[in-house]
Amino acid sequence: MYPNQPNPTNTNPNPFLVNQEDEIDLKVLLFNYLQYWPIILICMFLGILTAFLFNRFTTPIYKVESTVLIVDDKPTLGSDLFESAGLGLQNKSNIDNEIGILKSFTLAESTISEMELNVSYFREDVFKLRQIYGNTPIYVSLEWNRPQLVGGLFRLEVIDESNYELTVEEDEFSVFNPADPFYKDKLESFSLPKSVYPFGQEISGEFYAFTINQISALPGDIFYFRLVDTPSLALRMKEDLQANPLNKQASILTLSLETPLRRLGENYINTLMEQYLQRELYEKNQASENTIRFIEEQLSGISDSLEFSESQLQEFRSKNRIFNLSEEGSLIFERLSELEKEQSQFELNLKYLETLQTYLDNNQLEDLVAPAIVGVNDPLLTSLVESLSELQSDRVQVSATFNDQTPQMRDINSRIQSTSNALKENVRSAIENSQNTLADVNNRIRMIEQDINTLPATERSLLNYTRQFTINENIYIYLLEKKAEAEITMASNMPKNKILDFAKAGQDPVAPKRSLNLLIGMILGLILPIGFITVKDFMNTKIEDPKELEKSIKVPLISMIGRSNTEDNLPVLNNPRSTVTESFRSLRADMSYLSPNKEKFTVLFTSTISGEGKTFVSINMASVFSLMGKKTILIGLDLRKPKIAEDFNLPNDKGMSTALSSDISWRDVVKSTGHRDLDVILSGPIPPNPAELLLQDKFGKIIEEIKEAYDVVIFDCPPVGLVSETKELFNFADISFYVFRQGYSMKGNTEVLNNLVEKGGVSKIYGILNDVHIDKGYGYGYGYGYGYGYGGNSYGYHEEVQLPWWKRALRRKA
Repeated sequence: MYPNQPNPTNTNPNPFLVNQEDEIDLKVLLFNYLQYWPIILICMFLGILTAFLFNRFTTPIYKVESTVLIVDDKPTLGSDLFESAGLGLQNKSNIDNEIGILKSFTLAESTISEMELNVSYFREDVFKLRQIYGNTPIYVSLEWNRPQLVGGLFRLEVIDESNYELTVEEDEFSVFNPADPFYKDKLESFSLPKSVYPFGQEISGEFYAFTINQISALPGDIFYFRLVDTPSLALRMKEDLQANPLNKQASILTLSLETPLRRLGENYINTLMEQYLQRELYEKNQASENTIRFIEEQLSGISDSLEFSESQLQEFRSKNRIFNLSEEGSLIFERLSELEKEQSQFELNLKYLETLQTYLDNNQLEDLVAPAIVGVNDPLLTSLVESLSELQSDRVQVSATFNDQTPQMRDINSRIQSTSNALKENVRSAIENSQNTLADVNNRIRMIEQDINTLPATERSLLNYTRQFTINENIYIYLLEKKAEAEITMASNMPKNKILDFAKAGQDPVAPKRSLNLLIGMILGLILPIGFITVKDFMNTKIEDPKELEKSIKVPLISMIGRSNTEDNLPVLNNPRSTVTESFRSLRADMSYLSPNKEKFTVLFTSTISGEGKTFVSINMASVFSLMGKKTILIGLDLRKPKIAEDFNLPNDKGMSTALSSDISWRDVVKSTGHRDLDVILSGPIPPNPAELLLQDKFGKIIEEIKEAYDVVIFDCPPVGLVSETKELFNFADISFYVFRQGYSMKGNTEVLNNLVEKGGVSKIYGILNDVHIDKGYGYGYGYGYGYGYGGNSYGYHEEVQLPWWKRALRRKA
């Protein structure tokens, strides 16, 4: 068995062979990509260049950050009793609720209104418009209480210090209607009635009205501006703002915003935090304002009574000339004054409880007054009122983010209802207790009034007038004290939450990520061409890999012939030290194993279609046998498309077709190639019936005579896939070779060879892969007579005539 023929009984005991095959696969894959290295380098350069241009012309985005400390309220007096009632209230300063407030639409809307961000200004930059903020050379003022155009882009060019030209740059306007702020009507087309306007003059129409004022613009300056309604801008800023806890244990929130305008981002977050604290302070002051309003309502009634009782007392004293009570009357008055002071206090408390009950029945939870401020010192009642106020505040906060159907709102509403029911029951019980206590005080007063009847009539009258005045005075002074306390409390109120760090933008942009983009550009520049090459190879229907060819054919792949780097089709004769010549020598050596113990033999070369290099292989195999001193003849049997004459510069005036179609002897058509021991019989003039000529008995007799006269006979046959007579010619050959060409032969051509073996009964036929490209990495390590490590002039065994690199890149052997 010849060395390269597969042995089915070989179990391959050497474990390194598998690893060797894996290495060969990786080498082939690597060489397959490396042959396209200029394209890959160009794509990588373009990827990096694209990333560089993207970094250069993309607007940088900066991150603005600030921190807010969320302080939890301390437990109120009686909260332990309240919790024991099973209501399970949660603390108001819940981190999630505070995040909801900071990211609420209402807070964003108030912030935008405070900053007046409804007009965006732009200037021209390279390939794009650049937004400007602060110290703008022009100022656009407008009122949002009427319909306004929003969304489109205006272009303003300053003509001189007093006039400007205004045009529409982007006609994508919608009409904002303050009566329905969340739904805007698309405007199909819009144009201004004229283009030149003076600064300071209002520009108005059916759906717009605004005034452009000159600040510091110079003639020739060009600006762009866009009008944006507050609801749309608030929705966008609400989504852009990020609020996250610093960590799970801390009650510190980090507010961040990514924006191309660092100063705008800083001002927005700072204003947002100020609005957040003002909102919290407003909620705190609500209780004090409700208390002051309640006390003022009571004062408005008691002041008239005090003034009337004072005038009556003065008039009585003047008329009766009595100013002081007797000792007995003074004692009765002191006792009576104490009781009446208690009576007025209980009456005020009862009036507060009745007012509180009215608020609860009418669901006026925002008007609740703290009991302690008006003198009600019931711990449970105080805790219930404060908790209900806090829950109401929570509902207002959460409603800015969630609707009534969300679990958060349903939970708060449920707790408000539970707390309200508990408070109603407590108020009803407190009213009953106050009424009973007040009735007891009234009974004690009536008992003392009986002692008054023992006094003289004048003193009794003086005591009554003094009593009435003292009662009103005490109530009036008490209410004034409570009002002052409430005003002091409101003045001393401070937001419990604090700003730790005001907004500050980072010095380096967070986007675009320059290094990452360059890396991505380089990777894409590498992946895209490799992916394209991989897909191209996957979709390739041509034979490329010798191992794949070896697996596809039913006969041994006996040799690989490399691509010649010269344009000469006779490298064996003209360049005997080339690697291609060595591959033919190797194939010649293998034939001693394929046809052992034969001094003379006939070799046939064919292929599936024309262009696969069978003539090239036939000529050079004939040449390599002649060089070793064997008398060799090359016979051109491709009568339809002769080529051998061109390679030897011989006229194709006579040949095998001449000998078969006339009485001329085959010896008369033999031509000398000019090389020792190498003759050739050309195909001759193209006959009208080439198949019939080759199938006649005369052809067999000629071949027998030629075999007697020559040591080696080489048949250059027509392609077996195109003509039928080649199948008959296999009978005249001792060894047959089926030539494939790398990068040219179709993968389906292997079935033609397999059919010849399985169905045609052709034996002793072997495969040859021609035109193997060294730049694709195929050929090394296969042991097929090509690629023994002698190439490339590295060791001096062979020499190659190198073509210029551009010719080698474009050339494909015919």
